[in-house]
Amino acid sequence: MNGLKGKVAVVTGGARDIGRAISVRLAAEGAKVCINYCHNENKALETLELVRKAGGEAILVKADVSKGDEVKRLFEEAAAAFGGKVDILVNNAGGIVGRKKIEEQDEAWYETLMDLNFKSCWLCTREVLKYMDKGSIVNISSQAARDGGGPGSSIYACGKAAMLCLTRAMAKELGPRGIRVNAVCPGMINTYFHDTFTAPEGREALHRCAPLRREGEAEEVAGLVCFLAGADAPYVTGTGVDINGGCLFS
Repeated sequence: MNGLKGKVAVVTGGARDIGRAISVRLAAEGAKVCINYCHNENKALETLELVRKAGGEAILVKADVSKGDEVKRLFEEAAAAFGGKVDILVNNAGGIVGRKKIEEQDEAWYETLMDLNFKSCWLCTREVLKYMDKGSIVNISSQAARDGGGPGSSIYACGKAAMLCLTRAMAKELGPRGIRVNAVCPGMINTYFHDTFTAPEGREALHRCAPLRREGEAEEVAGLVCFLAGADAPYVTGTGVDINGGCLFS
């Protein structure tokens, strides 16, 4: 597979789970990948090794992508390593952090969730434009953006919904420059996220009611991201593509 040969990609939150799968798949398709991480260097190093085993080329850059100065440095390092350009940006960094009912939430909680899930996407999209001459941006939103999320995840869901709106807005604004912007909305994917924040009975219920009778895998999300980022989707922009095994929103 070399459909992305010669392309340069930046993947935020690329150390594990969906970000890891995306980084490895992009590299297997021929892209040079800048893998961003914030906290877990060991996981990031594991991802780097997987990319190299796949025959790919990658670098690691530690940066908190909710902070403008660190986002600036992230793209400077990516551009310096790979010829001064970026062709693909995957805004994957995000997370639920924890579950709190609305009466338990304070302003610090709101800011943490919105910065992590929405501000990071806005900052990285703004910054990549200095290095992108035509290209593709793929934002990793969530089924929570469609249905409001599970118990205690209201601000996370709002951040992911804002990402969907930004996807549409940027598609309209950047389309004349040859830059496509799309989003992917995963449902329940077999990751650390759900291992940590979703009760086993909730996962078992999905297995019973989902048309495909299972959770998704990170590699399946990565395949969709690579399709949207690559040459097989030249007329696809401004979309939010659901990948949830056929589950309806409620």
